[in-house]
Amino acid sequence: MVEARAVRIAGKGDVDVLQLGSLQVAEPGPGELLVRVAAAGLNRADTLQRRGFYPAPPGVVPDVPGLEYAGHVEQVGRGVRDYAVGDAVMGIVAGGAMATHLVVHEREALRVPSGMPIEEAAAIPEVFLTAYDALFPQAQLRISELLLVHAVGSGVGTAALQLGVAAGARVAGTSRSQEKLTRCEALGLSDGILVEDKTFAKALAAKSGGGADVIVDLVGASYLAENIAALAMRGRVVIVGLLGGATAELPIGALLAKRGQIFGTVLRSRSLEEKSTLAQAFTRHALPLFAAGKLKPIVDSVLPMTEVRQAHQRMEKNDSFGKIVLRW
Repeated sequence: MVEARAVRIAGKGDVDVLQLGSLQVAEPGPGELLVRVAAAGLNRADTLQRRGFYPAPPGVVPDVPGLEYAGHVEQVGRGVRDYAVGDAVMGIVAGGAMATHLVVHEREALRVPSGMPIEEAAAIPEVFLTAYDALFPQAQLRISELLLVHAVGSGVGTAALQLGVAAGARVAGTSRSQEKLTRCEALGLSDGILVEDKTFAKALAAKSGGGADVIVDLVGASYLAENIAALAMRGRVVIVGLLGGATAELPIGALLAKRGQIFGTVLRSRSLEEKSTLAQAFTRHALPLFAAGKLKPIVDSVLPMTEVRQAHQRMEKNDSFGKIVLRW
């Protein structure tokens, strides 16, 4: 066993339930890596878990948050072939990333792009894997299609924006902040839509001349009807977040008329095989684009792990642009 430091959730509630403590981490088994974590990205799921709304799945440490990490291999288990001690790695996990040590399977790990600071690497896995999975395996985004990204200034939003541009799509985005829309223009945003009353379909049509072929939605229930209204014929909606609620009426007639499709997706509860398949596809198709300068992690701020409470507060104020990263 390895003695690790960790962020622990002592109960359910406000940021005062977040505490720094210790954790016993097992030695790596066959095919596994023991990673010394240098930094971890903060996600909405962490704030929801703190409040008691998004518990860790069975078999995962229940009170240590963190869904993505970046660090260095400290020990390898029997049969590991692709990684060696000292390799810089990053990846997603179902929980426990906000600890100084973490055991992961080598098939889920990703190599940190050469020359990239480790804090920047910690801002890649969750948002870029989520966006990649939503856009391509799920929605089958194609060249020249119109992609609409909600909350485009968020971590997943900026990742989806960049991936869409790299794939040759035209990308529109919504935000409640004009400043965030302006900043997204430098990442390739074609049409920015300021949302003030939860409507955007008419503005999208006016700016783009039509509906969206693919919509990546981090908001959920409160945007459902507008999403259908904003769809092009045979459009696809991928719901990856529920910040605007989890229950809404579905305008089935409009969906049928447009022959539209709605997908729901989540990474946290997927099996090792599913996560491994996604990691390998991302390694082949997207990871090289970071070295080529076509993709880059958007880091809002890097804070010491001792300021985890302040990090949660910043995220919940919705002031951040890109990812908040916590480092040991």
